Amino acid sequence: MKILVTGGAGFIGSALVRHIIQDTPYQVVNLDKLTYAGNLLSVASVSDNSRYAFEQVDICDAEAVKRVFSQHQPDIVMHLAAESHVDRSITGPADFIQTNIVGTYTLLEQARIYWLKLRDEKKRQFRFHHISTDEVYGDLPHPDDIQPSSGTGLSDLSLPLFTEQTAYAPSSPYSASKAASDHLVRAWLRTYELPTLVTNCSNNYGPYHYPEKLIPLTILNALKGEVLPVYGRGQQIRDWLYVEDHVRALLLVATQGKLGETYNIGGHNEKRNIDVVKTICQILEKLAPSESNPNIDTYSCEPGNASCYSELIKFVADRPGHDRRYAIDASKIERELGWIPQETFESGLEKTVQWYLDNQAWCQAIQAQA
Repeated sequence: MKILVTGGAGFIGSALVRHIIQDTPYQVVNLDKLTYAGNLLSVASVSDNSRYAFEQVDICDAEAVKRVFSQHQPDIVMHLAAESHVDRSITGPADFIQTNIVGTYTLLEQARIYWLKLRDEKKRQFRFHHISTDEVYGDLPHPDDIQPSSGTGLSDLSLPLFTEQTAYAPSSPYSASKAASDHLVRAWLRTYELPTLVTNCSNNYGPYHYPEKLIPLTILNALKGEVLPVYGRGQQIRDWLYVEDHVRALLLVATQGKLGETYNIGGHNEKRNIDVVKTICQILEKLAPSESNPNIDTYSCEPGNASCYSELIKFVADRPGHDRRYAIDASKIERELGWIPQETFESGLEKTVQWYLDNQAWCQAIQAQA
């Protein structure tokens, strides 16, 4: 079986490509435009494999996409190519409209034209899997709205979760563009009967994450002794999903999911942003102690502070329209396909911090190309 992965040089896409090549017998065609967030260093470990091929193509380029379909004859499309950084969507929404909406339309149309020409079993087995985000749902009630300043743990409260039936209410240009792409995929299923599936995931973290995102930014800034910026007071809540757990779920949906269905994928790890940053500081103190870091002035730390890294935390002006809480109900994918995350937040985060410590060359190369 041959799988076309769009955005396969990005964070989640590269993890998917590595998983398919390393853990399955399938072939992969990696289609990526190689914008700032896509880098072939993230798939270097599998690039020499005979089952791997790369195409530098913009999904908005209909002729190039048509050629890729014709030349490679994929059995499954897994569509991850997207502009995905919320802050960038606020300052420059045009790229998000172009890639996430126009690009998805172009890919759907070329997939439909290709699919209509297929015959027999190959046509019956073809699937178009669109990978999306929980941000299309907007946000959820926050614990502070229910029990302000109670100190009650998140796991102790009965709060609503995003389900596959949750109404869309996107807040940012990014999430609005992803919502539009979700609707296009479902329209191509209903109108043209293109065999599609949709997944919506919670916040991913793990190796090869682009350095502008919260977790890698915190790790790398801390190591350099630079400010750790936290929006507002850091009370926004996210459900964190280790990227390798996510890609296992994606491949399971692509190969075994029911056509026309949507599956929510979450890590069962609701954490406040400020707690995520503080936990990273604590892990760094264990793996790369601040007292041995020449970039950290340990003499300026508050007396009794267990982590000098946490002294670098600085609260900054909140993002416009910042969603306060996301949380996924992943019971459907567990019930129907048997998927559950293998990593806890603590185990996944420690693996992530260790990866960044061990792969400074990758980080420097990515940042140099930004």
